[in-house]
Amino acid sequence: MYSKLALAALLLATAEARFGQEQSVANIISSLSNFGNPGVAPTLAGSTPGVLLAGANACDKLTLADRIVSELGNDKAVIDAAKKLVAAEKNFNPFAVSIPSICSDPALPATQELRGIVPLVDPAVTGADVENANSATSLTTPFANDGLSVADIVKANGFSNFTAQSSSGSTTAPAAGNNNNNNNNNGNNGNNGNTGAVTSTVTSAAPAATSEAADAGNGNDNNGDNNDNNGNNNDDNSNNGNDNANTGNDNNSNGVQKSTLAGADFGLCVPTMSFVGGRGNRKATEFTFLPKDPLVAKGQQEALNPNIITNRICDQLTNVCQANQAAKTACLDAKAQIQALGTKDASTAQKWNELLGFAGTDVSQ
Repeated sequence: MYSKLALAALLLATAEARFGQEQSVANIISSLSNFGNPGVAPTLAGSTPGVLLAGANACDKLTLADRIVSELGNDKAVIDAAKKLVAAEKNFNPFAVSIPSICSDPALPATQELRGIVPLVDPAVTGADVENANSATSLTTPFANDGLSVADIVKANGFSNFTAQSSSGSTTAPAAGNNNNNNNNNGNNGNNGNTGAVTSTVTSAAPAATSEAADAGNGNDNNGDNNDNNGNNNDDNSNNGNDNANTGNDNNSNGVQKSTLAGADFGLCVPTMSFVGGRGNRKATEFTFLPKDPLVAKGQQEALNPNIITNRICDQLTNVCQANQAAKTACLDAKAQIQALGTKDASTAQKWNELLGFAGTDVSQ
């Protein structure tokens, strides 16, 4: 009995020691008091231990890292501190689970300078030597990350002994090639957005093909869920394609004119940006940027830094909007121009909207 208690105490002490090590990034963030408004850096530092707790969502620390850059600026010292948080080892309870969880949201982190960085894991986890070496490398040489979640990047670089966790909290083993749908554990990538093909197949297929058509319809139904079009609960698979198509039309008929850019199709989304005061319990005089389209903005906090929002919009064109390549290219070009512009006011949002073919859009709401 005594030996069991002693062993439990030893394991607990080891876990506490490791968690103390993991919290060290809070001290780095707290030291950034010369950046941002008074008191902001200590507040952000105080949030750090919470996002590294065993019970915290694996995506929370990435959201906090974005906030650090958004609220303290993009000075190298700030970026380096935020990188440390992205790479920080997240605690987990070894009595409950044996592997860590890693964020599967491809839109996080939204800050470009923080993308491609992978986290440390407990050295006791099988394969930790590979992952921890990758983490150290990624701080100076980020991995390829276009359209990928941190979980995708980790798996692509040789470590798969983890649980992938979405921003909503759902968990799954990371699925190869499923970069657009990790948040909904959807493996039906081959059918995403293929509404026309499904409608045609169901209409003309012989009875023997009914099962295949139903599967294709279900793939589109899942894709509809990914785009928050949960109102389409028609059990008739032949209508799934039409339901999703109608939802797409709704998204493009939300009062904002379609893009005037020749050849640019933004799919289900309208990639405009607003500049509004008083959001997120801020003072009415404190203005922030945010995508106007709810589909693009889902899960994204308002930001003082417009570059966080432009990056989010461009990512979402691939992740959920089903935009064509011309639209994606236009977005990347506009993102570079906004970053070079360096402004953080209403004119920034207006310029962004103009660059994407939405001149005249009201940015105040």
